[in-house]
Amino acid sequence: MRIGMMTDTYKPYISGITNYIALNKRYLEAQGHEVYVFTFGGLGYQDNEKNIIRSPGVPLGETGFYLNVQYSPEARALLKTMDIVHVHHPFLSGILALRYCRPRGIPIIFTNHTRYDLYAQAYLPLLPEAISDTMLETYMPAFCDAVNMVISPSPGMEKILRQLQVKSHVEVIPNGVEMHHFREIKPLARTEFGFSDDDILLIYTGRLANEKNLEFLLQAFNGVAQAVPKTHLLLLGDGASKAKLIQNAQKSKAVEQIHFVGFIEYEKMPAYLAMCDAFVTASITEVHPLSVIEAMGIGLPIVGIESPGVGDSVTDGVSGFLSDHDLAEFTAKLTRLCLDAPLRQRMGAAAHAASQNYAIERTTASMLELYQKVISETHLHREERELRLRKILDRIFTHDET
Repeated sequence: MRIGMMTDTYKPYISGITNYIALNKRYLEAQGHEVYVFTFGGLGYQDNEKNIIRSPGVPLGETGFYLNVQYSPEARALLKTMDIVHVHHPFLSGILALRYCRPRGIPIIFTNHTRYDLYAQAYLPLLPEAISDTMLETYMPAFCDAVNMVISPSPGMEKILRQLQVKSHVEVIPNGVEMHHFREIKPLARTEFGFSDDDILLIYTGRLANEKNLEFLLQAFNGVAQAVPKTHLLLLGDGASKAKLIQNAQKSKAVEQIHFVGFIEYEKMPAYLAMCDAFVTASITEVHPLSVIEAMGIGLPIVGIESPGVGDSVTDGVSGFLSDHDLAEFTAKLTRLCLDAPLRQRMGAAAHAASQNYAIERTTASMLELYQKVISETHLHREERELRLRKILDRIFTHDET
């Protein structure tokens, strides 16, 4: 099978979508399929994987995204040879998929990775907020109707699509994780970082960006640290909000217990997670947070806010705690977990067991089954259309002869 992944941006820009595409590409190729990534920009970047097809684009500031309304002639010619295309951004890549693939009968699958209802202004920056929201509610149903299949990584995201008036059938297939990377991991030595065995280490991994609600997390941790002085918060990652977060942390009474570790290579992340006692996140913009699933794979209990994505992954009171977007409640639940070591162990074991549902082998098998189903249905519909056309032509010619 020849599979085209269409994305507005790819490496060297790093994001959850970039990681998703790279991981699924590798596993699909391991099963003998040819996978091509069609994207814009990064023409001077040296790819360490095959079949990355780049077209020129105008960079949109420092966002990592590029703008163009067409692929290069070489990319267009190659795209026409795909058995199926999988679109990962609905606006630019989605429009190009409809333009290039739909007229040729190439089936199109779209995965909705992002809370566009929350990020409308970011994705439609030239329009006033009210207009961009209205356009989103108009565009998404029409686009989803135009593709062959819509995928949501979580039930919560499917509900968001329904709120945007999407009526199309939606398949729920979780994002996969290489769970074997998170089994039997040797944790980093706490002494290397100045921590002791009886310290309680809370960890967050991901972008340091406004949409991750990290100011809320720092406020909550400040309250936890006053109640449980031996707690520490490790923030792994980088992003546009880092400088502001550091500045605010320096004003906190818990400044000595907040640690900005910086960007960590993905291969080293499991050892950091394994060193810690719980994973914390205050984000309410996730669709299906890989960072949460990875922490669960290590066996860490999760504390987060009830919202699509996080709420779909964590069972409150079982594999962690979920809170309303309320500072007092979030702080109280996090404090309780820090004070109760046996509870952390029970929840961590439950989180580890639940994480196996997201093994990449399982999700890749589900995706391949869906690909084959959509391709078969597309071919069947094409044959039905051709049969109807032949019948019409037969009637015309028969009428002419009489």
